[in-house]
Amino acid sequence: MAYFLDIDGTLVEFRDTPSRVHLAAARRRALAKLSQRAGGAVAIVSGRAIAEIDRILPGTHFPAAGQHGAERRDAAGRYSRVAMPGSAVVRVRDRIAAAVARHPGLLLEDKSCSFALHYRRAPRLAGYAHRLMRAQLPRLGSGWMVQRGKRVVELKPAGRDKGMAVLAFMSEEPFCGRTPVFIGDDVTDEFGFATVNSLGGVSVKVGAGATAAAIRVRDVRAVWEWLARGGALPQGTRTRRRSA
Repeated sequence: MAYFLDIDGTLVEFRDTPSRVHLAAARRRALAKLSQRAGGAVAIVSGRAIAEIDRILPGTHFPAAGQHGAERRDAAGRYSRVAMPGSAVVRVRDRIAAAVARHPGLLLEDKSCSFALHYRRAPRLAGYAHRLMRAQLPRLGSGWMVQRGKRVVELKPAGRDKGMAVLAFMSEEPFCGRTPVFIGDDVTDEFGFATVNSLGGVSVKVGAGATAAAIRVRDVRAVWEWLARGGALPQGTRTRRRSA
């Protein structure tokens, strides 16, 4: 098997702000053991920046795709990212930051290749947050898109997603020739599910919601129970595959 794991809502519970998320040392060791058993074929595929992935998983340096595939670190440690136009992005970031400053509870996260506007602490501002981010698209051009998430809305480079990140890993050692397993919880993970399904792999949805995944497990705890069993395929409810 080759394992592709989301972080928030999959390996860790959501917190009020992204910076408050941490992973206990025992759980980091469990991931390292899974990687060892899989010959290094364990990658983190997240909406977070790779720098944030490394903060949550210190000392591990897993292969990783960050910002929904806008940046990637392969198993050999080689790093790549999308090219970023400069001035337009800076102006958009400053415009969003000024709007956020007028609305307590909103949080703008600048990930370098993308921007995430979190409204977890102010769910009543969901509509405003989505309108604000959509309004920036004409200023950025056709190379950008809006990505929905769980109480977050993002601006990110178009043409990059978690499914494409999985394909890139699957073309390289030590992932190639293995059966892919993708575990995630969010609408952004549906790209990974669809790709893994097309490759004859195993897609696992954490929690409720419409999904293309073949298997559903109840929560983060169930994911770690699966890891404690040594990475055998998770015991969960098989779902009808349907788009989120």
